[in-house]
Amino acid sequence: MTNDAEQRSTNHLTRSVATEGINQSHSSKAEGSNSIPTPGGAPRKSSPGRTAAMLLIAAIVVGFLVISGIVPRLRSRKALAAETNELAAPTVLVIQPKRGAPSQEIILPGNIQAFVDAPIYARTNGYLKRWYFDIGSHVKQGQLLAEIESPEVDQQLSQAQADLGTVTANLHLSQITADRYADLIQQDAVSQQETDNAVSDLASRNTAVKSAQANVDRLKQLVSFEKVYAPFDGVVTIRNTDVGQLIDSGAAGGQARSLFQIAAINKLRVFVSVPQIYSQAATPGLTADLTFAEFSGRRFQGKLVRTSRSIDPLARTLNIEVDVDNSKGELFPGAYTEVHLKLKEGIPTMTIPVSALLFRREGLRVAVVKNDNTAELVPVTLGRDFGDFAEITTGLTGQERVISNPPDSIINGERLNVQTEKRQAPGAPGQGGEK
Repeated sequence: MTNDAEQRSTNHLTRSVATEGINQSHSSKAEGSNSIPTPGGAPRKSSPGRTAAMLLIAAIVVGFLVISGIVPRLRSRKALAAETNELAAPTVLVIQPKRGAPSQEIILPGNIQAFVDAPIYARTNGYLKRWYFDIGSHVKQGQLLAEIESPEVDQQLSQAQADLGTVTANLHLSQITADRYADLIQQDAVSQQETDNAVSDLASRNTAVKSAQANVDRLKQLVSFEKVYAPFDGVVTIRNTDVGQLIDSGAAGGQARSLFQIAAINKLRVFVSVPQIYSQAATPGLTADLTFAEFSGRRFQGKLVRTSRSIDPLARTLNIEVDVDNSKGELFPGAYTEVHLKLKEGIPTMTIPVSALLFRREGLRVAVVKNDNTAELVPVTLGRDFGDFAEITTGLTGQERVISNPPDSIINGERLNVQTEKRQAPGAPGQGGEK
């Protein structure tokens, strides 16, 4: 409103000066036409220089008044544009990324397995006569687990032994005959053909004895399979049979079913999938602590003994094996555990709020503020997710001013209204940042 008043005042003065100039012009003309005689008798006229000076003064005054009205308006427009641009810039909060701990301890889920776990099958057909150990029983290598009755196999063994006796007797007779012919041929009492027949019969009988002996040995093995023994020290975890149940070895084409399941649990294997980013640091010999929900506050120490030395193309992880002593039998195979793997060398990482991450079509980005308070989108690689905060493995040096609340529409070079956030990102897991 001040500018409008000034403009009206300026216009009024302009019109006043113009009117005065017109009046003066008319007065001059009137004076020229009605010249007053001077005392010397000559007419008195107005000076042209005086008129031009008055017009120049009037023009200067008009120009000054016009400029004095336009300049404030231009200044006001410029200030309004600057204020509009400043208000249009988004207000963002910035923090500085927190560097991870120099020594890394990553926590990964693990699956516990028995060091040796094997199903026990029958190798002969029959009926279960007796079993001696139920689930949860500790057994030693060579202990008798069960007995199977196989009458058919017993009868086959008896028959095979009798056949062996027959061919053995025939062999003995053939041996005597061959020796006798060998003596008679020296005296030309028998022909060479008869001698050769005797020697050939001896060789045939000898082969028959070996075949019969092999059959007897086979049946003896089947009979020995009627007794099922523990192949190693362990615990019976499954019993799939009972007294009187038909036992099928699967040799007849049927589906074999295990009688028992035995697991060696004095030492346990823990298989862990390590993310690819930590695969080079996960080497045999590292120590690893195991924690369980049922053992609150306790840690069981293990050791990384081997790795698959191959990255799973689907999960992009490295499969490793951690062995843990279980001589007290406190841990069970099949249990879930959290493995605290202590890496030899720390991988430099940064921790920022999850809200600072931008998921764009070209990939994951983090918005940072440059020195001129403009935005820059930096490509980063995501590590572990701690819930409210995330680990960045590549892309940040720790000196950037990271925008913790970037708008979705932010672009490179956009001017920002920057505010510093006092809250800092937490430390890495090795410094208490991860549970």
